[in-house]
Amino acid sequence: MSYSINKVLEKTLFCQEKVIQGREDIYRRIQDKDRDLFDHAWKVTRENHGDDFTFYLPGMIRYGNMRGLYPALSLTGDRCQLLCEHCKGLLLKPMIKATSPEALIEKCVNLAHSGRSGVLLSGGSDLEGRLPWKKFYAGISRIRSDTNLFISAHSGFLDLSTGTRLKEAGVAQALIDIMGDDETAKRIYHLDGLQKVIISLESLFKSGLDVVPHIVAGLMYGKIHGEYNALRIISDFQPSALVIVVFTPLKGTPMSAISPPSPIEIARLIARARLMMPHTPISLGCERPRNREGQLMEELAIHAGATRMAVWSTKTVDRVLDLGLKPLFQPTCCSVPYREDFGKKLSIPV
Repeated sequence: MSYSINKVLEKTLFCQEKVIQGREDIYRRIQDKDRDLFDHAWKVTRENHGDDFTFYLPGMIRYGNMRGLYPALSLTGDRCQLLCEHCKGLLLKPMIKATSPEALIEKCVNLAHSGRSGVLLSGGSDLEGRLPWKKFYAGISRIRSDTNLFISAHSGFLDLSTGTRLKEAGVAQALIDIMGDDETAKRIYHLDGLQKVIISLESLFKSGLDVVPHIVAGLMYGKIHGEYNALRIISDFQPSALVIVVFTPLKGTPMSAISPPSPIEIARLIARARLMMPHTPISLGCERPRNREGQLMEELAIHAGATRMAVWSTKTVDRVLDLGLKPLFQPTCCSVPYREDFGKKLSIPV
C-alpha cells in the first residue's frame, strides 16, 4: 500500500513540475507585468472552468485528412452590399450557396444525412448590416424539425423582432461581431455608428437566443483600438461564450498589406476578458495568423485564460498537456459547447 501511495505522490510531483516548467518556458518571453496578469487570469480560469481545454475544427477548414462537420452556408451567395473593409465579401466565397429556402432545406437535409453535426447560417449584409432572414424563417423551422442539426447564425445587425423569429424558427445560437467605438463601426463596417451594434446585441439577448459575441482584434488597421470597450459592452450581458479572432489581411481588400496585432496584445485582451467575465468560455477563434507569431499567440492564449481554440498545432496540444490540462476535440465551430456525441466524431490520438 505504501509503495502505491509513494508512486502516486511521485507521479503527482512530476506532473506539477511539468506544469511549472511549461509556464516558466512561456514566461521567459514576456514582461513581469504580463506574467502577473496571466497568473491571475490562469487562476480564475482554473477555478471556474477546471482543466478541460477544447480544440475545434470548423466545417470550412481542413486539417490534414480531417475536415470539420459544421459547414457555413451563405444565404446570399457571394453577394454583399455592406462590403466591410477587411472582407469585401471574400469570406463568403468558400461557403455553400443556399440563396432560397428550398435550396437551404435541401442542402441541410443532405448535410445531416452525411453526418454533419450542425450548420452555420451566414451571408452578406445589406447597407444597414442586415441579412435577409425574413424569407428563411419557415425553411429554418423545417430544417429544425426534419434534422438533428445544431443551427448557429451569423445574425448581422438586427432588431428584437428578427431575433425572436430566429429563436422561434430553431436557431440555437447567434454570432455577432462587436466593436467598441464609432470609428471602427463607421470606417471598417460601414455602419452609421456603434449604437446600431449595441441595440442589436441587446435585441439578441432579449430574444432568448444563446449569444456568442465575436471581437475581431486589430480591425482598426492592425491596431488595438476599441477592443477593450467592446469587452466592457459584452460584460454587461451574460454571453454563452466569447470568441476573439484576430484581423488577418486578405488579398484583394484595402487592408491586404496591414499587419495583425502581436501575440502579446491578443493575450492581454484575452486575460482582461477572463477577469471581466470569469464564468464565460473564451475561445481563440479560427481567423488568426498561421505562422510563427500565430504559434506563440496560441500558447499565450492558453496562459491568458482561453478555454477553447479553433484549429490547433501539435505543439499547442503538447503545451496543453504539459500544463496539466485535458484536451478535448470537436469538429464544429468554437461557439458550440462541447458535446460528447459531437466530440466522438473526431478521433484524435493524444
